[in-house]
Amino acid sequence: MAVNESSREAFKLQQKEQKEEQKHAGKEKKIRLRLIPIWLRLIIVLALIVMSTTIGAAVGYGVLGDGKVFDIFDMSTWTHTIDLVQKEK
Repeated sequence: MAVNESSREAFKLQQKEQKEEQKHAGKEKKIRLRLIPIWLRLIIVLALIVMSTTIGAAVGYGVLGDGKVFDIFDMSTWTHTIDLVQKEK
């Protein structure tokens, strides 16, 4: 069984032309509409960072340590922690 080489080449040429047409059509019609604006994305990312830091501190201090979970919101807890870290040996 011999494969018709001319039909294969014609098919490849046809596919190549279709891809080029799609590229040109895509450039003309390419309008990007963002569902979530960039400024809102930044706010969401910052809020997620704050939430994950708070949850991490609560788990670390309240669950892994022997403190109360809501003590992470007391200023005295953080000043004590900073004093322990900056303590001169």
